[in-house]
Amino acid sequence: MTTKSKVAIIGLGNIGKTIAQNSIKGNRSIFIASRKKEDATTLAKELGSLATATSTSDAIKNADIIVLSVWFNTIQDLFQQYGSELQGKIIIDPSNPIAPDENGGFKKIIGEKESAGQLNAAMLPKGAKLVKAFGTLGAASLSSAAHQSPDKSVLFYASDDTTVDSKVEEFIHDNGFDAVKVGGIDQSIRIEVFGDLHEFGALGKVVTATEAIAKL
Repeated sequence: MTTKSKVAIIGLGNIGKTIAQNSIKGNRSIFIASRKKEDATTLAKELGSLATATSTSDAIKNADIIVLSVWFNTIQDLFQQYGSELQGKIIIDPSNPIAPDENGGFKKIIGEKESAGQLNAAMLPKGAKLVKAFGTLGAASLSSAAHQSPDKSVLFYASDDTTVDSKVEEFIHDNGFDAVKVGGIDQSIRIEVFGDLHEFGALGKVVTATEAIAKL
């Protein structure tokens, strides 16, 4: 039996906490870390023995796949702070480059044709491999659509390095979703907020694999 990649989830906001909960439901062990250490400790107790609360540095050091479930602007700060620890790791980036607007909604905070995926890829620590994933659904849908049966819902992802695809797809499957790759990081704009394959874009809903493939 092939040993599964070790996963760390950094950041325990709505998305990070949901990924952690879905992982445990899929019988996947995880490391969790937060800026507030007590948040990670509390969540680990709630999730049980498959979740281990630790520091950000130790979580990165001990894992193969690092989910940076933090605000877009924070990711590059983490790249700088933990550059040496992140070398050679698979980094999953769920971020969306948005901020609240004056109308109670959200606005994009980078260029209209720019993507968080491409901007973060340009800043990657040496040898690290970026995957855009887990940001195509809002937290509510990420929770409610996980582990559905018989037809699973889809999470789209994008990566340039095909050698990481099987590990990423395994983690997506353990979170209770079918994985559908849209292409390289140059396609990540499609799966970010306002993109044509995002819940809060032209797609407008959660889809199954059959529906997803028809949209590619």
